[in-house]
Amino acid sequence: MMMKTTLFAAALALWCTAATAQPTAREELRANKFLAGGNYVDYDRQYNADAPTVRQLTKAPKGYKPYYMSHYGRHGSRWLIGRDDYMRVIRPMRKARQQNKLTREGEETLRRLELFNKTTHNRLGDLSTVGERQHHGIGRRLTQNFPEIFKKRGVTVDARSTVVNRCILSMVAECEELMAANPTMRIHNDVSDSLQFYLNQPWDGLVKKYGGSARAERDAFHAKHTHPERLCQQLFNDQQWAADSIEAGRFMRHLFEIAINMQSHDVDIDLLHLFNDDEIYDQWRLRNADWYVDYGPSPLSGGIMPFSQRNLLRNIIETADTTTLTQATMRFGHEVCVMPLACLMELDSCGVAVEKLDDVEYHWRNYRIFPMACNIQLIFYKPKKQKTPNVDDVLVKALLNEREVSLPVATDQFPYYRWKDVRRYWLNKLDSYTAREQRELK
Repeated sequence: MMMKTTLFAAALALWCTAATAQPTAREELRANKFLAGGNYVDYDRQYNADAPTVRQLTKAPKGYKPYYMSHYGRHGSRWLIGRDDYMRVIRPMRKARQQNKLTREGEETLRRLELFNKTTHNRLGDLSTVGERQHHGIGRRLTQNFPEIFKKRGVTVDARSTVVNRCILSMVAECEELMAANPTMRIHNDVSDSLQFYLNQPWDGLVKKYGGSARAERDAFHAKHTHPERLCQQLFNDQQWAADSIEAGRFMRHLFEIAINMQSHDVDIDLLHLFNDDEIYDQWRLRNADWYVDYGPSPLSGGIMPFSQRNLLRNIIETADTTTLTQATMRFGHEVCVMPLACLMELDSCGVAVEKLDDVEYHWRNYRIFPMACNIQLIFYKPKKQKTPNVDDVLVKALLNEREVSLPVATDQFPYYRWKDVRRYWLNKLDSYTAREQRELK
């Protein structure tokens, strides 16, 4: 245990040292305001921002070749999901228009909202053209980055999705690219409720148990960083009417959600200009902290939220342990799985514990973890001379959104790790949580 603690402390110190030379979240958002979307970020916008870095993958150690890829990916960009996500902004603005309480900017904003709202009929939650394009790009790069797997004649790919249409279509888009690169590929697609227990595992009561203790601090954090006054002056010509007729803070958050998700569509409707740099930064901070508490390793939620993906991680380990032939396992689901899974696996700094919500942004930034179409790829390598992989010799490297990331064990050849070390660490972590769970049930 002491060795593991020392390794973690050393890794965290190294990350913090590197972080001091990196731009702050405020600086990154000023350079690319679309990053404020967090889980709404267009994968290609964050990908293209540093494409050379993304594509520079470290060559395999001498004498090794990849033979297996294990993957979990989120669906691509989509329309907003909730039935009221657009109308809860449009309704109060229509009321203001009826009473002549909108400014000229407010009138134009409502016109744009109503124009886009026409496209949402029976489309809520659907994969957009932007989302489909993201997955075509990911699938194409898979074949380019790992031809030893995806261009091998007759290679088998097991692709599975949750039962949600946008996930199924995302799977189809990637598989189309794989098949285009290798027509001999044998792809098995599967969609079933029977797969949900690991492809889209619910919280299992974890939020009910720990969420209440975080409510007061989270409410205070929201109040501290919500400032709708300037926005209301921009949209409404009667501030007393606005104060009496709308919940300004909630209205601001809902409007920002629509504005920041416009990057999910090929439309020329800009609503993000309504927010200045400080407001964009604050709106991102609120969402970043909320995601960290609800799904991440936050002490406010007992540090257990990542364990919601314990079934998924066990499936990843068990499937890898039984794979001997060159092949790939593709899983498609949601950000509420990718994000806690990345934290559970402790990819880079995803698993870091931060006590204060004001400090989360300095250690944990959601747009680096789960944009639209986010994905985790584990690539397994064996000695070229071995026909069947020996677990003692198998190496693995992890990619988060196609970037090489660290794993929570020691290695002298980053980004490559001994699979037996990684699997042991993860299994011990899962077993420790199971033991804790059983103690609390007694």
